[in-house]
Amino acid sequence: MPQNALIRARAAELRARFEEAGATVAETSVLQPAEVLLDLYGEEIRARAYVTSDSLLGEQMLRPDFTVPVVQMHMEHGAEPARYTYSGEVFRRQEEDSRRSNEFTQVGYEVFDREDPAAADAEVFCLIKETLGHLDLRASTGDIGLLMAAVQGLETTERRKAALMRHIWRPRRFRALLDRYSGRVPVPASREALLAQDEPLQSGVPFIGLRSPVEVSDRIEALREDVGAMPISSGQVELLDALLDVRETLPFALEQLRDIAVDMPAITDALFSLRERIDALDAKGVDVASIDFEGSYGRTNMEYYDGFVFGFLAEGRHDLPAVATGGRYDALTRVLGKGKEIPAVGAVIRPEVVLELEAGQ
Repeated sequence: MPQNALIRARAAELRARFEEAGATVAETSVLQPAEVLLDLYGEEIRARAYVTSDSLLGEQMLRPDFTVPVVQMHMEHGAEPARYTYSGEVFRRQEEDSRRSNEFTQVGYEVFDREDPAAADAEVFCLIKETLGHLDLRASTGDIGLLMAAVQGLETTERRKAALMRHIWRPRRFRALLDRYSGRVPVPASREALLAQDEPLQSGVPFIGLRSPVEVSDRIEALREDVGAMPISSGQVELLDALLDVRETLPFALEQLRDIAVDMPAITDALFSLRERIDALDAKGVDVASIDFEGSYGRTNMEYYDGFVFGFLAEGRHDLPAVATGGRYDALTRVLGKGKEIPAVGAVIRPEVVLELEAGQ
């Protein structure tokens, strides 16, 4: 049987399992409106997605993920609570590693339920764990909500916090901003030269560009405010680094994070959620003492995750992507819900990776 046919057959089996777990099949178009994704992620999404243009519908993108269209569908006419499953191809541009596939299949399971978020987290995690139980996999977990809470608790300007929040999923850019905001690296000379000018926008000179003169002036004023802001203290940066450096099994990670919370109380509520999730996993029979927690896990995934994140990876197969990934995305339902929102969590499995691992057993 050709490989593509094997992948489709395995995907159908996985989707059937999720249907048995109570999920309704969701169908989404391969072409998605680019405007929605650009509004969510900014122009950076163009580096990872295939964009095309339609004379009537405008810019379109080949589906980079299922979660956004499934959330849109649910927020428009879904009942509560709801569980969905799907299977199909997604498309991602690969600019750094040509060996990684730019077209692959996802099979997913999504839960929209406001009753008990911790129980829903445990439900999705356990279903994926049981589905892949015949493979030798290591589970890793994290919590983007902890990092978000830590950033919001920093003693700095709202603009700086907003910039750091925007780049949580871009670790190198996040680190560069944090180093500059804390005074570890100087302001770029080009920016200092621009801000030193009394009238950076000269009158009588033709204005060329997408931004209006007012927008440019506002941006320059924001840059001036940033240069004049007090640096983030070294103590706060060290606490943030300590949070990101946490790498332990769940119970020990919780203890480390509690120690950090003594000096960083902004993460307290997120810690309560983590503890409830650990209890929910334990109640479902998961050996939480064997599950890893990493403070920085999930920061290179799609930007909609804002809480619990997890992945299942093949031991000793660093050449393979994660077999499954998932997480919580409550804020995405708020953005796409037009005034409505509901807690939501989901996960996807890559059937071609499952097949490769099964063939090697």
